[in-house]
Amino acid sequence: MGAAAALAALTLVTGTAGRAIGEQTQRGDLVSSLDGELRPLTLPRDHPAPIAVHLEGRLRTASGALLPRVTKLEIGLPAQGVLSTRGLPVCPPRRIHDTRTGEALAACGPALVGRGRLDAVVALPNQGPFPVRARLLAFNSRIGKRRAVLLHAGSGDPPTSAVLPMLIRPGAGRFGTALVGRVSAALGPWPRLRRFEITLFRRYEYRGRQRSYLSASCPLPPALTAGFFSFARTSYGFAGGARIATGIARGCRAR
Repeated sequence: MGAAAALAALTLVTGTAGRAIGEQTQRGDLVSSLDGELRPLTLPRDHPAPIAVHLEGRLRTASGALLPRVTKLEIGLPAQGVLSTRGLPVCPPRRIHDTRTGEALAACGPALVGRGRLDAVVALPNQGPFPVRARLLAFNSRIGKRRAVLLHAGSGDPPTSAVLPMLIRPGAGRFGTALVGRVSAALGPWPRLRRFEITLFRRYEYRGRQRSYLSASCPLPPALTAGFFSFARTSYGFAGGARIATGIARGCRAR
């Protein structure tokens, strides 16, 4: 499956018939939750229309103990929807390495496709853990020959930044495509990921035509006006080998 179909699946990962209700999974002491929302909820049956997608993933421990270090984040997506990058600028990772949020926007603003937040706990040796809250910027990018979403996380207190490439790879089962990020390589050995939240949306003009980064349809049979689908799954790999995954089902309305 091509990259266009992969990220296009984000157009359907979080649709609801109202505010999304998060799903939760527990494996031992680890607890993972995933929430999402599609806007608008009402879409054409037979052709894609512009949309925005909101995703929110959380991690915690049931006991309140410090979270283990996330080494890998994978978001599984269904092969539905349309991703358009034609005429959209590409942001090379090297352009925003070691930059603050404003500097990253100045360097790659034309490639911006989303915004969000990232929360982590930093656990340094011989020190108590402390929280870090970072702003997320999502840029259209390419890593080698692969399309990607490039996540730039920037924090002012303490001043720090990181760049996480989310590569597009074949998925499994109901999620035929996956966005995969090597979190440990991007964030280093000390931060413990607790939460990410991101909204993907971009309208732009190319050769005199209005285009949308993400579009979707609601391909239901004529007799139905609303339906549900398996929309998204987050899977986390941790240092030490533990894994946990959470999936969500969401719906759309057809017109």
